[in-house]
Amino acid sequence: MRKIIGVFMVVVAAAIAVPAQAQIKFGVKGGLNLAKADFDKSDVKASNFTGFFIGPMVEATIPIVGLGVDGSLLFSQKGTKLIGETLKQQGLEVPINLKYSIGLGSLASVYLAAGPSFFFNLKSDDDLTLDGVKGKLNYENAEIALNLGAGVKLLKHLQVGVNYNMPFTDSTKIKEGDYTGVAWNALKGKSFKTKVWQVSVAYMF
Repeated sequence: MRKIIGVFMVVVAAAIAVPAQAQIKFGVKGGLNLAKADFDKSDVKASNFTGFFIGPMVEATIPIVGLGVDGSLLFSQKGTKLIGETLKQQGLEVPINLKYSIGLGSLASVYLAAGPSFFFNLKSDDDLTLDGVKGKLNYENAEIALNLGAGVKLLKHLQVGVNYNMPFTDSTKIKEGDYTGVAWNALKGKSFKTKVWQVSVAYMF
């Protein structure tokens, strides 16, 4: 939790420090999520799930220095594939990143980004059938993760990036219950975090 608060405070402080002469741009961002559940202290193996994200974005950059902040409000899908079942989460994702850009000329630059990401669960698949027995997952209403990313800016409007979403909090916990079978016995009481690789494209107006 201290790490989460620390990262958040650094980004907020950077946003406050952005001067009035900073260049502010608005745009649209979208891309693909490649997600996978990582079970805590368990031998359970999950497979990758591919979803998408899209939504508005704002970016403030200090001229010459190349330092700035960006934020997005994204409709996002993530999830996992577990023992033949596809489990999909849908929600609002709010990443806030401290961003540093290095110019390669007037037409292109490379950037590095880091900051907290907040995911608010809206609708998710919580029914899971294993060994012919139905059970439920207990999804968290909100999740917090750390974003680490890099990419390129092209022609002053286009941004292409790759991002790794490293979770601090659990996505869900398998409820204890009267579920029977080998698979359910392996999952009872277990929780998992959802790790996500993202490929994004943004257009800034």
